[in-house]
Amino acid sequence: MKLNELRDNPGATKKRMRVGRGPGSGKGKMGGRGIKGQKSRSGVSINAFEGGQMPLYQRLPKRGFTKPNRKEFAVVNLCLIEKFIAAGKIDASQPITEDALVASGLVRRKRDGVRVLAKGAFTTRVAITVTGASQPAIAAVQAAGGSLTVTTAAPAAE
Repeated sequence: MKLNELRDNPGATKKRMRVGRGPGSGKGKMGGRGIKGQKSRSGVSINAFEGGQMPLYQRLPKRGFTKPNRKEFAVVNLCLIEKFIAAGKIDASQPITEDALVASGLVRRKRDGVRVLAKGAFTTRVAITVTGASQPAIAAVQAAGGSLTVTTAAPAAE
């Protein structure tokens, strides 16, 4: 078989309908759009328009609240820290800080701090200092003989 012999299976592709190409095509004259009106014109979007009355999505009450100054943490799982230590990207003999995690490439940016979660197994003895950690993550690091210190992040100077 050569490249010029490659073909789709019969019936795998279907030619597109070319509308407005004369009466013999079956989609001539008005191209299946009917007669006059907004929908027959081009460039019209009427998704939520209800003829001038207030649209349904605007009539319904809005629920919930998004806190504008909420904290955004960079999340790291223990299994990833273990993987980076095994690969030699993080030095386990030194204390692991947020800056060390960024330097290793495990975290792209700190944001409001780094939060450690307990996904995966953790066996290396290390000292970790981060802004936040889950209780199972702290327990897993301590069970491996290490320490996980949670520091309170100082508010950013504005």
